[in-house]
Amino acid sequence: MDKEKWKEQLLKNGELFIGEANAFRSAVLIPLVEVDEEWHVLFEIRASTMRTQPGDVCFPGGRIDPEDKSPLFAALRETHEELGVSPDRVEVLGSLSPYIASPSFVVYPFVGIVNYKEIVRSYNQDEVAEVFTVPLKWLLGHEPYMHKVHMSLSPTPDFPYDKIQNGTNYKWRARSIEEWFFEYENYTIWGMTARILKHFIGVIRA
Repeated sequence: MDKEKWKEQLLKNGELFIGEANAFRSAVLIPLVEVDEEWHVLFEIRASTMRTQPGDVCFPGGRIDPEDKSPLFAALRETHEELGVSPDRVEVLGSLSPYIASPSFVVYPFVGIVNYKEIVRSYNQDEVAEVFTVPLKWLLGHEPYMHKVHMSLSPTPDFPYDKIQNGTNYKWRARSIEEWFFEYENYTIWGMTARILKHFIGVIRA
C-alpha cells in the first residue's frame, strides 16, 4: 500500500470522532413552534412509566436504529412516535454539532419547525406525560447557571498496571463535567437537554 492509497482511505473516513461507529447513537429534534405569534421551543416531560429517565425534561428523539437511513431520519421518526407529527410536516432548518457525551455515547441534534396545534392534539401519552413551551425570546435573554460534577476513574481489577509507566501509582487525570440548568416557571431543564439547548441558543444568538 502506498501513499496514494492511504490518501484514498483517509478521504473515505466519515467518522466524526474515534469510536463513533461503535457508539450508542441517538438523535433529537429541537421543535420550534409558534404560540400567540411568538416563537417558542417545545419540550417534553417523559412519562413516569418510562424505563429510563422518567419525569425528565427532554427533546423528542431516541436511539438510531440500524434500519434508520440517517440520524435525521431517526430524529423525525422518534418525533412522529412521541408527538404524532408526521416527518413531512416538519420543516427542518438544519443540524447542530453532535453532543459527544463520551466515546461510547453521541447525540445528533436537529432543529425544525412544527405545528403546535398538531402536537397538543396528538402526542403519545404512553411516552410523554406533558409538553410545554419556552419563549425563544426569553431563552435568548436568559443565562443558565452551572454546577460541576466530578468524575472518578476506577480501572477494573484485571487492569494491566505492569504494562504502564508507574504501575499502580499512575496518576489518573481528574475529570469533571459541567451541568447546566435553565429554570422557567416551574420547569427545570438540565442534563443533556440543557447542554444541547445552550449550544442551540449560542448558535442563533451569534
